[in-house]
Amino acid sequence: MTKRLIYLIRHGETEWALNGRHTGSTDIPLTDNGRTVARQLAPVLAKVSFDLVLSSPLQRARETCELAGVGAQAQLDGDLVEWNYGAYEGLTPQQIRAGNPDWLVFRDGCPGGESPEQIGARVDRVIARARACQGNVALFAHGHCLRVLGARWIGLPASGGCHFLLDTATLCVLSEYYGNPAIKYWNAPIAH
Repeated sequence: MTKRLIYLIRHGETEWALNGRHTGSTDIPLTDNGRTVARQLAPVLAKVSFDLVLSSPLQRARETCELAGVGAQAQLDGDLVEWNYGAYEGLTPQQIRAGNPDWLVFRDGCPGGESPEQIGARVDRVIARARACQGNVALFAHGHCLRVLGARWIGLPASGGCHFLLDTATLCVLSEYYGNPAIKYWNAPIAH
């Protein structure tokens, strides 16, 4: 089994996350609670040596990375930005479903935004970078993006992200089991 682990860290809480609003490219900060929880990740990550740390360029992910203590090592990667929600940016699922009752982002994508295949291609590039490393990798990003990344890691299509729930300020760890991509931890809370 491989010793390399891929740490996926979803950013801390934001005001829009609290309200259930789809936050793609809108660059909003963490709440005070989001910052507090992000700081709690620092002692966990301090025990790990990383060959590569990547962060979405959006401030909620960057700030989580910095508060977690690995910001100085981080490289910004545009492939880790959240799903482009297009016309659905800022809307809640209830608002979207009022006009499109059967909508599911992982199957349908967003009008004027990204399709599941497009975000799948982005996370596949991130996965290739992570797999090229010999050591541990940390990826700081967003809920839907990381759900697709988890699905793609184990060979599911991007639509498979619908099967992985992911809260704010959580940690996931990807690994391998005898050469097969595997999920070691998923949606583990940072705060104790």
